[in-house]
Amino acid sequence: MAGRTARPERGSATRELILATAERLFAEYGVHAVSNRQISEAAGQGNSAAVGYHFGTKADLVRAIARRHADEMEQLRAWMVAEAAGSADVRDWVACLVRPFTRHLEAQGSPTWYARFRAQVMADPALYQITVEESLPSPSLRLLVDGLNRCVSDLPATVREERWAMARHVIVHMCVERERALAEGASTLHPSWDDLATSLIDAIAGLWQAPVTPRP
Repeated sequence: MAGRTARPERGSATRELILATAERLFAEYGVHAVSNRQISEAAGQGNSAAVGYHFGTKADLVRAIARRHADEMEQLRAWMVAEAAGSADVRDWVACLVRPFTRHLEAQGSPTWYARFRAQVMADPALYQITVEESLPSPSLRLLVDGLNRCVSDLPATVREERWAMARHVIVHMCVERERALAEGASTLHPSWDDLATSLIDAIAGLWQAPVTPRP
């Protein structure tokens, strides 16, 4: 019985080690610059095909990393969205967008790699679509989008779509700045993840409420 129990546990531990190693290498060097063999070796796996065995293709590995983080952030976001229900204040909904990400990064300890991984993935259309697909089942994200869109319903749909994209990039890339600085032991713009989140909420709330220049 002990042997039967230990084998699945070892398999689970190996999967987690591969995920963490792949996330770090992707963040540091880029998804397409890192081979499955390099991930296996960096994870201390004697079998160079370990990544393929546990996850399949590189796209499957990216999906598994995205899913692991999405599941944890969903819990944080669901609580905040429930608190914001019915609010007509843009800041309340922007906070639901920002703080689950920054609190998740803070909870990972230091150094973290996820913001840099997200930035790498966002730059690749095919890989970015994977993260979009992983977020689609999120009930809290759908409620968040609906809540914020109601607050800015006067904006044309094309402007709302553009500002959603702007907000995503601002959040990820400002978190990349802090994550990289912490990993390198350099000075940061803010003393804490919470302070960065507050600054992001200020900026993104302003972005959403900025005027729209009429187009000819």
